Amino acid sequence: MDNLIPIIIAVVVFIFLIGIRIVRPTQRALIERLGKYIRFANPGFHWIIPVVDSMYKINITEKMIDAEQQEIITNDNLNARVDAQIYFKIKADENSVKNSQYNVNNIEVQIVSLARTTLRNIIGTMTLKSANSERGKINKELLITLLEETMNWGIEIVRTELKEIDPPKDVQETMNKIVKAENEKIAAIDFATATETKADGEKRAEIRRAEGFKQGAILRAEGEAQAIQLVNEAAEKFFVGNAQLLRRIQAMETSLKSNSKIVVPTGSDLVNVMGAMGGVLPSHE
Repeated sequence: MDNLIPIIIAVVVFIFLIGIRIVRPTQRALIERLGKYIRFANPGFHWIIPVVDSMYKINITEKMIDAEQQEIITNDNLNARVDAQIYFKIKADENSVKNSQYNVNNIEVQIVSLARTTLRNIIGTMTLKSANSERGKINKELLITLLEETMNWGIEIVRTELKEIDPPKDVQETMNKIVKAENEKIAAIDFATATETKADGEKRAEIRRAEGFKQGAILRAEGEAQAIQLVNEAAEKFFVGNAQLLRRIQAMETSLKSNSKIVVPTGSDLVNVMGAMGGVLPSHE
């Protein structure tokens, strides 16, 4: 009997040790007994009855799955190669974890299949051009559909992203040529506009220079005309005054020859001229 006690203790310790289970913070666990769910396990230490109980650990962190590339016929009868990525995670509460294991078989496969079907339905109603330009709309519709269809799966669809929407090779080459031609057209228009602007600027500059030369010539001509007019006026005044004085002198000379008496007002031009000729200053008595 004394020999059985250590054996019993060893068996108990062994059973205890093999029944220990540790749940990490990134996990939640479901414990079943003989195939029947009995309790939910949060992160930490747990013990189950070996053989009788089973623990199923479920990762609750966010995961990414690829919807796999597929060819979809668009509304304008072109085969577009479409690929998408779906980000999801299992919710951490007990009901969600149970639903993820008991309401759906192989979540990732189901999500991929649902996403591929949804993409065919969405892109099949769009042209290739609109599908490329409205990726945000496609992502939104795909996300809404997945959220609705997976409501009872205990998961959260975080976001969806279209990786690519590629047209057939020949269509892609044609589109590239069109884009290239359009870019060359825009560049040619920009160059022509710049050249025209430059020519217009040079033309306006030439016009301004010509107007400047013209205005300068007009001003010079007006200045010269005014100068000539002043000279003419001065000359006319000088010669007219001297001519009158000369006639007076001639009249005086004629009178002197005939011994006539002449009365000359003091301060007149004639007195000044006579004084200058004779070297005698006029008297102011």
